[in-house]
Amino acid sequence: MKTSFPKPSAQPTWYIIDAKEQVLGRLASRISVVLRGRHRASFVPHWTTGDHVVVINAEKVAVSGDKMADKEYHRHTGWFGNMRTTTMQEMMDKKPTEVLRLAVKGMLPKNQTRDKLLKNLHMFAGEAHPHEAQQPVPFPH
Repeated sequence: MKTSFPKPSAQPTWYIIDAKEQVLGRLASRISVVLRGRHRASFVPHWTTGDHVVVINAEKVAVSGDKMADKEYHRHTGWFGNMRTTTMQEMMDKKPTEVLRLAVKGMLPKNQTRDKLLKNLHMFAGEAHPHEAQQPVPFPH
């Protein structure tokens, strides 16, 4: 028996989404589905045939509960005993797009395709974005 694969589409679609007042986790899961291409009928797990996603107003994303004060992000400098911890509120003040990027990154597969898929995610803190030439369409629900 032979397995057949669909042909990859030639042009990826560009989607735009306004993150204003949207819940962080639900938005990140929808973005990860589109980045992988799981919304298409021609989805193949080992191909990076997903679409581009442009996120505007990333600084206005909503979270439930006390996550702004309680949730912590950890990173390590590489030196002994140098674990750096940042709360979500501090992260939103410094780099508001990084919170959403880390949420999407955690929902993508932990293999070599993750970095390739994240290159198709374009996030901006405000309304303006430089991707008007790609003619992004509204995000699928």
